[in-house]
Amino acid sequence: MEQFVTDQITAALKYLPKNLLKSYFIRKSSEESREFRKKIGFIRGLCHPTEDFNQIKEANIEWIRIDIPFPFDADGSILKSYEDFKEKCRRFQNNGIKVMAVTPYPRDYIEKGVDIRNNEGEQKVRDIAKFLIEDLKSCISGLQITNEMGIPRFTIPLTLKEAAKFIAVNLEAMHALKNDIIIGYNSAGPEAGLHAMLLPYIDYCDYVGIDIYMGCFFTMPGFIWFFEALCRYLWSMTGKPILIQEFGYLSGGAPKTKAEKKAILQSYGANSEKEAKRNIVQFVDNMPKDFSDHVKYVCGNDPEKYFGFIFKSDIKNHFYRELPAITMIPGCPHTPEGQAKFFEKCIERLYSNDFICGCNIYCYKDPNKCYYCGQEDCPTETRWGLIDSSGNIKPSYKAVRKVFGRIKWLEAVEKK
Repeated sequence: MEQFVTDQITAALKYLPKNLLKSYFIRKSSEESREFRKKIGFIRGLCHPTEDFNQIKEANIEWIRIDIPFPFDADGSILKSYEDFKEKCRRFQNNGIKVMAVTPYPRDYIEKGVDIRNNEGEQKVRDIAKFLIEDLKSCISGLQITNEMGIPRFTIPLTLKEAAKFIAVNLEAMHALKNDIIIGYNSAGPEAGLHAMLLPYIDYCDYVGIDIYMGCFFTMPGFIWFFEALCRYLWSMTGKPILIQEFGYLSGGAPKTKAEKKAILQSYGANSEKEAKRNIVQFVDNMPKDFSDHVKYVCGNDPEKYFGFIFKSDIKNHFYRELPAITMIPGCPHTPEGQAKFFEKCIERLYSNDFICGCNIYCYKDPNKCYYCGQEDCPTETRWGLIDSSGNIKPSYKAVRKVFGRIKWLEAVEKK
């Protein structure tokens, strides 16, 4: 896990500053990016949708982004979950909504005996890539090759280099078969090392994706201008239209008091973080099972890594079910109204850059509990939605409807 962090820092220092600076001295568009916007339009998208098609379309959302389950059982038969996914795609398609589909994680392949790290596995990855694009081309409009390689919980058991190879093999196999389907890959934040490894394969991409969540993770502030800056760096580095595959802003979350934090520690058998460290194995075992299992998985079941992972990374916000006071974008508090203000200001800024070809909002509906740690009162993964957990629209829904509506109108005018 530490190696992932070290590699990210090293690569960011090598590639991010010079490409960001370079972006201010090169054109903000290219023939390819102009053609993308002309043919595809600015992607007005959404992650994890419900099937309330009318409500989605009323927000001027044209695309949805969903995950493809691994298609085959161990005996090679097609799984029902995959067939159900295809039917879901068709339902959206029949209701006038385009689908950006995300291929399975490398770990999903490995669980089925398909490992990119050996020659036989590499060929099977290639064969599955060809199957997916041929089988889905009638019901999807875009493909993203896996998701956020470089993030340990998604990449393990592969290294970043192996993950880049996995993406490259998929891109190469799909390119000749894609027809009008747009294909690419994404990163969580700058992830410069991943992008550098994939530059030899960049011509296979119609876009390069990036996920940005400033002001919501880590104990640090965020800024709306930084969304554009990260896209600038990636545009300069790759020369490809940049698609923000995920971005969002939390509509809730606040700091915990010292007393509240102590009570949480005590609920797992410790009076302080120091005391938790002294008996870290028992402490982790006492945590909610989803959270405990995740800590063990990412740390490779190495107790020496547990304490640092929980208390010296952004996972600490999950543990204490809080958002530190500094973790926000100035002028956009973590409230329903602050979330709405963020979307309107940020989307307008993104659209003004010709090299940015769209953005997918994360996400549509507030879940009842955090998918990461399993806790219902953890704000970090439970307050992203444009609608609440009961299906009621939030101020952010109205803001997105307004700004996406303006973009839709501007594009219609340009076509006349």
